[in-house]
Amino acid sequence: MNTVSIVGVGLIGGSFALALRKAGFSGRIIGVSSPEAIRSALARGVIDEAHPLEHSAAISDLVYLSQPIERIIQTIGIIDAHVRPGTLITDAGSTKAAIVAAAGRSIRHGRFVGGHPMAGKELRGVQEAEADLFRGRPYVLTRRDNRLESWIERIGARLVILDPEEHDRLVALTSHLPQLLSTALASVIGRESNAPKVAGPAAIEMTRLAQSPYEIWRDIFSTNEGSIDAALGLFIQKLTALRHTVRHPSIEKEFETAAEISRGLREVN
Repeated sequence: MNTVSIVGVGLIGGSFALALRKAGFSGRIIGVSSPEAIRSALARGVIDEAHPLEHSAAISDLVYLSQPIERIIQTIGIIDAHVRPGTLITDAGSTKAAIVAAAGRSIRHGRFVGGHPMAGKELRGVQEAEADLFRGRPYVLTRRDNRLESWIERIGARLVILDPEEHDRLVALTSHLPQLLSTALASVIGRESNAPKVAGPAAIEMTRLAQSPYEIWRDIFSTNEGSIDAALGLFIQKLTALRHTVRHPSIEKEFETAAEISRGLREVN
């Protein structure tokens, strides 16, 4: 692999470029993004040069799509006409079924592998990119690919293979639901003007995700509506059950079970 194009040089795309460099990639890294993002990426040394999408796709061995989901789908619709046969195309979108379906309709010359690094920040932009952003974090692929798997392992991520539908169902529980819970909690706390005066670490940490901009989540909600609705339904059921048992001794078992699950999450991640 000699040339990589990062389409969407923001937090994730920039971090992937930096991670490749740290892992020993010595080829060219090309940026395809807005003029402002390109200027920042060049200044930080995240990319070596910048070109339009069509030219970048034609000379790349790997094209990494790290745009918002709908933009990824749009790019997939036009990129195959420009890549060389066998060019590896992957993405970093937060949902997979819609993206993989679009690739199935459009990609013929290239080889598409859906991807999702389970890492990020509330803040965006290439100025927030980090070489170690993916280290120790799950990195989902929707199919096997030896070349891509090798680089994911070299950047320190933990490889997970899932089909697109299973990915979307699981991340609705582990990523999309936490965002909505944080947003809802911040809204409820905000109704009490004096609440910030007594807010401790729990409230601060649990509302951290509420800082995430809606523009990131708009496409997630529109492409994973069914799984998110199911996850919300399960959580509402659990909250309702807890509401009825909050003064009953049986709630102790809920605390014990939840604590065990929480410890298990930390052991895996």
